[in-house]
Amino acid sequence: MGVKTVLLLIVGVLGAYYVYTPLPDNIEEPWRLLCVNAQMKTLTNLALFAEYLGINDFMNTVKFLTSFQEVPPTSDENVTVTETTFNNIPVRVYVPKRKAKTLRRGLFFIHGGGWCLGSAAWFSYDLLSRRTADQLDTVVVSTNYRLAPEYHFPIQFEDVYDALKWFLRQDVLEKYGVDPERVGVSGDSAGGNLAAAVAQELIKDPDVKIKLKTQSLIYPALQTLDMDLPSYRENAQFPILPKSFMVRLWSEYFTTDGSFEKAMLLNQHVPVESSHLFKFTNWSSLLPDKFKKGHVYNTPTYGSSELAKKYPGFLDVRAAPLLADDAQLRGLPLTYIVTCQYDVLRDDGVMYVTRLRNAGVQVTHNHIEDGFHGALSYNGFKTGYRVEKQYFSWLRENL
Repeated sequence: MGVKTVLLLIVGVLGAYYVYTPLPDNIEEPWRLLCVNAQMKTLTNLALFAEYLGINDFMNTVKFLTSFQEVPPTSDENVTVTETTFNNIPVRVYVPKRKAKTLRRGLFFIHGGGWCLGSAAWFSYDLLSRRTADQLDTVVVSTNYRLAPEYHFPIQFEDVYDALKWFLRQDVLEKYGVDPERVGVSGDSAGGNLAAAVAQELIKDPDVKIKLKTQSLIYPALQTLDMDLPSYRENAQFPILPKSFMVRLWSEYFTTDGSFEKAMLLNQHVPVESSHLFKFTNWSSLLPDKFKKGHVYNTPTYGSSELAKKYPGFLDVRAAPLLADDAQLRGLPLTYIVTCQYDVLRDDGVMYVTRLRNAGVQVTHNHIEDGFHGALSYNGFKTGYRVEKQYFSWLRENL
């Protein structure tokens, strides 16, 4: 056997070791998921290396590398795409070209990316907005917002809320031919977090006369208190969104202080004086048995009061919508929540379903047994197409 052959075998073995991660038997197209995960691992490893060398901040490197996913606002034969600002917040507006027989639905969409990454211009979000506009005959407003680490909470929330309030103005809805009684908000991941938060805020805002008809939350991040949920335990190393990366995203939403990230990773960041909030995220009472699977609830280990004083945002209901009490949840619109079995954020969504139903809110819960975080964004996956089809079906019927 020649030297070249040996080297080729070694490279092949190392490559397979790098790409391969054990996956459950019910995952469709496992090798496609492994390839996507390898790309993500490479991207994050490059960013960590750049940070280690002092070249650039980890998150800024990831942001730069993912910016190549952005596409221009190009209209096609079915949809007119324009970029504008709503209350100084950049948005993309997608309007169907076919003649409207009546006023159209309106959907305000918020992209994910952990409050640090993402854009309405990303190919996956642009494609989703086009398909939503065309297939549902809907005016879609896909909003941007300022990102961490340059901007921290509550900037992201305020940007989205300001843009949504602008869209809900009567004159703006009339301009785009939107029925004021058929407006919904939607978002995925961190966008689902922001969608839930602004929906709660709208209920108590006396200045907003036009209210939402629906909220649709796709694998949303909803709580900052417990990083030791069963879904975090089971999926700590699962492709696309491992626990360590999710904790990094959460912590960067509030601060670049590494001590806060370490405390969150150890689940020792909540001070004893905030212990009363754990009742809103106690999975032992909020998760159905099928999601507990023999996991034992651990009594919280309380952390430093100093961290909470310096970065109080993580205890703010606008950052963690699961911290809303029942009185705040009542009056929320028709709700659709997607959760995926293989996702650290699974139990956030499942607990919100329980909390909303207990508060009298009508909820449709679509749990994807073979789903993983980001499934809707990876349009080439069969799982993603199924999630999209079910999502569209619910919007068509309820919005």
